[in-house]
Amino acid sequence: MVLVLWARTSAGQDETDASVGQPDRTAVVLDVQGPIGPATRDFITRSLESADERNAALVIIRLDTPGGLDASTRDIIKAILNSPVPVATFVAPEGGRAASAGTYIVYASHIAAMSPATNIGAATPVAIVGGSPQSPKDSPLQKPAGDSGETTGEEGEKKAEEQAAPAPDAMMRKAVNDSVAYLRGLAEMRGRNADWAELAVREADSITSEKALELGVIDFIAENIGDLLRQADGRVVDVNDVEQTLDTEGLVIQRLEPDWRSELLAVITSPTIAYILLLIGVYGLILEGYNPGAVVPGVVGAICLLMALYAFQMLPVNYAGLALIVLGVILMIAEVMAPSFGALGFGGIIAIVVGSIILIDTDVPGFVVSRPLIGSIATLGSLGLMAIIWFAVRARQRPVVAGREQMVGASGFALQNFEEEGEVFVHSERWTAITSAPVRKDQAVEVTGLDGLILTVRPVPDDSEEHEDV
Repeated sequence: MVLVLWARTSAGQDETDASVGQPDRTAVVLDVQGPIGPATRDFITRSLESADERNAALVIIRLDTPGGLDASTRDIIKAILNSPVPVATFVAPEGGRAASAGTYIVYASHIAAMSPATNIGAATPVAIVGGSPQSPKDSPLQKPAGDSGETTGEEGEKKAEEQAAPAPDAMMRKAVNDSVAYLRGLAEMRGRNADWAELAVREADSITSEKALELGVIDFIAENIGDLLRQADGRVVDVNDVEQTLDTEGLVIQRLEPDWRSELLAVITSPTIAYILLLIGVYGLILEGYNPGAVVPGVVGAICLLMALYAFQMLPVNYAGLALIVLGVILMIAEVMAPSFGALGFGGIIAIVVGSIILIDTDVPGFVVSRPLIGSIATLGSLGLMAIIWFAVRARQRPVVAGREQMVGASGFALQNFEEEGEVFVHSERWTAITSAPVRKDQAVEVTGLDGLILTVRPVPDDSEEHEDV
């Protein structure tokens, strides 16, 4: 009897330990706000890997973005499509949006949901080369009825110029068509409205959450994450070509925050911060080159420059702009070391300003160098340059304090009697002097010439024997 009771007690204890040790089923929540860039990509991709390691039942991306970089967006979508954990993108909070890049992320997710009073769309790619999509009627590939295409003289030259002009539009059309195909592919994969997806790209159409639900762009509207989990429960999704029924009832919500790596990446990949690091780095290395052994400028400059280059390799950088900035800094330093009365300095300021404006090759919101910062740097550079010129002019106007010009006319006194050559005391220094008139000891003399280290002096007639050490 004792053995039986002991066995039952042991079995019950084992079952209790097993239930206690069993981890809670979780839904991992990622908060993504602001432009989509390298830091966002790093945060989402690594969080999806972490969710898989935690055996999470669902990943919820709480999204509010005005758009972002194409490369970062595509990397995020690849991570979502290949994630073994279902991903739900939730456009929230109320008043938020999933514009541009956010639309692609919503379409790629297994579950798409929006809060009330949110919007989605405006997915037209931003043109790097400028221009706008060309309408079919303006296309050089189409001709009006009755136009044989044969022209002569000035008319032919004009038409040839018009046909050669729309290269930027052709590039824009390529970008738009590529984005349309990409978003339609995601829509067809997830069973969402592909026609509106094309409209969002070609016409930059944007709709509210209610309209998105009506058109089949999203799966449902949710008030909060709890409501999302309730409505997602029981839905069938395709995860890596395997149908999976979501069981979201009773999931424990676990939020993942960006770690120090993602936070650092978010800081240094900000174009404005990367731009400042670049300037500090270049100035530091150049100053170290002009003052070898200073150490601090070289160390700080090297660290800042490496961090800036690391950020630039993740951003759409125009290397002509980068070269102009470096050239401008070199010209500014050259102006300080070898003043040219502004020629080098103002050329350097112009190079820095132009290079700063074209440095980041995109118009995506949040990924441009701050214009006020560029203006401030240009203003400070101009003020510094004017100060250098002012000091240089003042230096030229000051009396000479060394050399022949400074010695001629100076006063002193004789240290001995001499008629042709002797010693005098001028400017607190002993000098060998020659004279054409006899000079008495302690008599005041005036310097009339300088030949090497020999002064030419003349006695100053004075009945007083007093003298002053000059």
